[in-house]
Amino acid sequence: MMISAEERFARALLTRIAEPGDELLGRLIAAEGAVGALDAIRSEFPPDACLPDSGLPNSGPPNTGPAGSGERRVARRFAAWRARLPGAEPERLLAECDALGGRLVCPGDAEWPSQLDDLGNRQPYGLWVRGDQDLRFGCLRSVAIVGSRSATSYGVNVAAEMGAELADRGWTVVSGGAFGIDAAAHRGVLAADGLTVAVFACGFDVPYPSPHGGLFSEIARYGLLVSELPPGAPPTRSRFLVRNRAIAALTRGTVVVEAARRSGALNTARHARDLRRAVMVVPGPVTSAASAGCHALLREWDEAVCVTDTAEVLDLVGLIGDDLAPEKRGPVLDRDRLDPVTRDVLEAIPARGGAGTARIAVSAGVDLDTALASLGALSAGGFVERCAKGWKLRRPPPNS
Repeated sequence: MMISAEERFARALLTRIAEPGDELLGRLIAAEGAVGALDAIRSEFPPDACLPDSGLPNSGPPNTGPAGSGERRVARRFAAWRARLPGAEPERLLAECDALGGRLVCPGDAEWPSQLDDLGNRQPYGLWVRGDQDLRFGCLRSVAIVGSRSATSYGVNVAAEMGAELADRGWTVVSGGAFGIDAAAHRGVLAADGLTVAVFACGFDVPYPSPHGGLFSEIARYGLLVSELPPGAPPTRSRFLVRNRAIAALTRGTVVVEAARRSGALNTARHARDLRRAVMVVPGPVTSAASAGCHALLREWDEAVCVTDTAEVLDLVGLIGDDLAPEKRGPVLDRDRLDPVTRDVLEAIPARGGAGTARIAVSAGVDLDTALASLGALSAGGFVERCAKGWKLRRPPPNS
């Protein structure tokens, strides 16, 4: 069911005047609706419902200061929003978005990913989307792959292969379009003709980083570009950190491929943990600073799970019975196929030299007839051969 045009205009305007994820505005929208929230912002004084003693605190620190400090913070927030209102026309914002081949997806639209509701009052006011795919459907089975911008060749290979393999299994990969791990994951999905979603910390028409303009064009053609900010909005450091919560919320789990101690990928992992999504970590070399953050997650978080391939990722986020990862085993040797008694007889033959049948039977703890039968089977299988002392291990041929 589509929302009204008035509601859509209000949400478009709110994405223009307020920063994403503002809890005060989110609670106001929950109480008054987007249209009512906009009317409250236009008023000279914040409504009583927004004041701290109403149970509707702002997104700043708790009100531990002098009486009235909370009200002043709310008033300043409203004043900042009102200052951005002049010249902000929702019709023009929507027209510009449409001209760029985009659309505004709002709560209540059929395309709205309902998992974003888990963010509560910090959920997006709306999402500016470019691409022909359906955002809600595409994110029903999705995994975030994030990591260091200064990725090593190891991390790039892992992210690209994991992205391609997830795409082959029909899963969507969500990331942030940054250098390093993000770009490798996006490219891996595109190479496999899969669906990938890039979530921006700026307008979807702002290629940031600029060298990825070609990559973003490819994602727009075959996947989706998504932002909480309207077209033309520039990126800021705080917007990247707030953006990460949307990446975590859109997906069933987050895979951290490489992350240093102060990597933004760890911020995404924290959001995933707080949202009770799967937190998956790819280990790296213990000598690599690029993986130090990954190893810290594995060591310090009970929620973090080590994954080494796509099967293990899907074992955590997929459907029980359909995506269960097979148990990993080492290589199966010929001797592994022997029955226990025959294997005991084989183990009783000395590593050097040979031994008679009676001695082998005593060492193996079997009777003479059983030893003879087992030795015959071992000889036919190429494990042992006759020698002057009785039986000895057969040496494998050179270069075998």
